[in-house]
Amino acid sequence: MREDRLDQLRLKAAFYRGGTSKAVIFHKKDLPQGEPPDNCDGWDRLFLSLMGSPDSAERQLDGMGGGISSLSKVAIISPSEREDVDVDYTFAQIGIDKPIVSYRANCGNISSAVGPFALDEGLVSVKGEQATVRIFNTNTQKKLVAQFETENGKAKVGGNFKIDGVSRAGSPIRLTFVDPAGAATGKLLPTGNVRDILEIGNGRKIEASLIDVANPVVIVDMDDVGTDSSGFDTAWFQSAEKRKLLEDIRVAAAQKMGLVADAEAARNRMTNLPLVAIVRRPTSYRSNSGVEIDGKRLDVVTQMMSMGLPHKATPLTGAMCLAAACKIEGTIANVLANPESFSRDAFRIGHPSGVLELTAACDRSGGNWRVTEAGVFRTARRLFDGHVLVP
Repeated sequence: MREDRLDQLRLKAAFYRGGTSKAVIFHKKDLPQGEPPDNCDGWDRLFLSLMGSPDSAERQLDGMGGGISSLSKVAIISPSEREDVDVDYTFAQIGIDKPIVSYRANCGNISSAVGPFALDEGLVSVKGEQATVRIFNTNTQKKLVAQFETENGKAKVGGNFKIDGVSRAGSPIRLTFVDPAGAATGKLLPTGNVRDILEIGNGRKIEASLIDVANPVVIVDMDDVGTDSSGFDTAWFQSAEKRKLLEDIRVAAAQKMGLVADAEAARNRMTNLPLVAIVRRPTSYRSNSGVEIDGKRLDVVTQMMSMGLPHKATPLTGAMCLAAACKIEGTIANVLANPESFSRDAFRIGHPSGVLELTAACDRSGGNWRVTEAGVFRTARRLFDGHVLVP
């Protein structure tokens, strides 16, 4: 439902936490006509205003955003016309300090809210106490499957499943990404190499692995960017000098992967891809909530950068890509990862908020690496529903 209210637009919406992110979720029918990639100017203006962007103070106080990339997101859901899918889902990443809306990537955490939203909104129906919702992500042209418990015909919220970075336990949602490789570039290894040399300006070069699973990621060794042993020193990652270095790496990788034509496009029009994963061997550390993380529980440790800022947990799609990269022989992640993990289904990634366990099924049939699926358990919760008011 769309209603004009004096100088503001009143739009029906729901606000969800999905995994370690939050998003405003709309029915597509309630939005102005036009959709990405060719005709989305109306959506762009709407979503920027909704989130309070651009905001040079990076706080988004005059909107629904929260000043960091994981809190500046929108999802658009509609019934699907595809025979093997229940709903179509489009994800929008909203810039914080720049007037940018990107539809080039998916968000794994917000994907976990799509199934519960679809059931609660009557877009799908179930019998019994288990729901399976088949989702088509329009950003990546990939299929996802969400499986979760129900209660009185709605998605179950309460439960004992806990994910690091979220204070409240909930009912688990199993999320499976089907054939997730090549989500943005069409290739698991966009350059054909497991390692590349990136030229990042002023004659400096750095070795990186460029991988595209669920989302494209540039992976670098933490030692090569000069961090100290603590790994998650917020001041280090947020210093202007280090943020510029990591942004230069992202820009060089975006060009190398064929995501953009030049550096100007990477810096001003595609600011969210690729994700940057700074990786080190599994070692013990203190999480950002003060919890001691035992390195023996981990298979690799990472700090990821999203939209130019250090992520407070880890983007789920980035984690899936990193898990797959760890199992692909010769990548930087593969050399740093716990070798015992290569034969296990479960893979454990240490990040600033704790530990994420997920799966990535990789094989090397016919001499070429394949990733058949990746999976993870998340929780999600509807925080409010009603209407948002947009200037």
